[in-house]
Parts: sequence; structure tokens; C-alpha cells
Amino acid sequence: MAAEPQLQQVDERKEEQELKYLEFVQFATLQALMRCAVLYSYAKERAGPLKPGVDTVEEAVKTVVAPVYDRFHLVPVELLKYADRKVGELDRHVPSNVKKVSSQARSVVSEVRRDGVSTFAKTVYSKYEPTAEQCAVSAWRKLYQLPLFPQVADAVLPKAAYCTEKYNEVVVSSAEKGYRVSAYLPLVPTQKIAKVFGGN
Repeated sequence: MAAEPQLQQVDERKEEQELKYLEFVQFATLQALMRCAVLYSYAKERAGPLKPGVDTVEEAVKTVVAPVYDRFHLVPVELLKYADRKVGELDRHVPSNVKKVSSQARSVVSEVRRDGVSTFAKTVYSKYEPTAEQCAVSAWRKLYQLPLFPQVADAVLPKAAYCTEKYNEVVVSSAEKGYRVSAYLPLVPTQKIAKVFGGN
């Protein structure tokens, strides 16, 4: 029975340590630091003849920075906790619709954390693509009613179509050659655009 109050105290302390509102800042910072560490490690491995110099500089920096880090490494965490508490205090003055948006943002962050950015982006794209298409077509029709716009559009569209086709060709050929960057470059869906705007 004496263990139950101790477990409850441990749970309360753990709850105090967790961030309620600014957890995404901590998550984003950790992700950025991990990626920087990977990038630094990659660059250090490929330093070639400069590697002994890099090691020497790294040791010198560690010697100078280590005491400062040991003394101040908890300061950013404490500042973040302080800011999180202040956000909590402001929370009671915030209108309910803003709280709703905030909770939606938190759910988005947790979904991205759970499924990954690419899965989340695909979900959002598939969910909002039809609405975006309708808005784009509606805006295009409104613009086409303006004076001189049809002449400008007729002059610009063939060049834009040519440029997008060249862009798509470059992305496809670079993917075939094995360039990793091409995997992150989207193709412009020229046929789909032509189909959506074909009625104009």
C-alpha cells in the first residue's frame, strides 16, 4: 500500500515534465538535431585528406564547449517548459474556435509523427484535390471574363505547356540516370490539367 502513493507521485512528476502545448517544438528540434548529426557524420566520413584536421578541430571544440554545455544544457528545456506553462495560462483566455484549430493542429502533428510526412501528404492531397480542382476551374472562369485576360492567356499557355513538358522530361531522365533528387521532384500532371480545364 505504501507503493501506491509513491507511484502516484512519480506519475505526477512525469506529467509535470511533459509539455502540453509546445511538444511539437521539442519534436521538431530533435528531428533537426538528428538530421544535422547524420549530415555531419556523413561529411566527416568523406573528408578525405582533411579528416585529421577535422578530428583536431572537433576535439578542440569539445574541450571548449563541454564545460559550457554541462552548465547550460538544461536551459532550453526549462525555457520551453516555462513557455508551455505560459501558453497554458493563456489557454483560458483563448476563444473556443481557436482552441479547436489548436487541437486539430496537434492531431495533425501526432498523425505525421505516427504515419510519416509522405503518408500524411498523400492523405491530404487525396482529400482536398477535388475541392482544389473545383476552385481552380472557378477562378479560371472568372479570370477569363476579365478584359484582355483571354488574349494574355492564349499567348502564355503554349509556352507554359512547353516548359512543363521539358521539366517533366528532365525529371524522368534524371530518375532514369539514378539521381536521388529526382525522387523528390513531382511531375506536373499536364494531361490531368488539360482534362480539368478542357471545357474552357
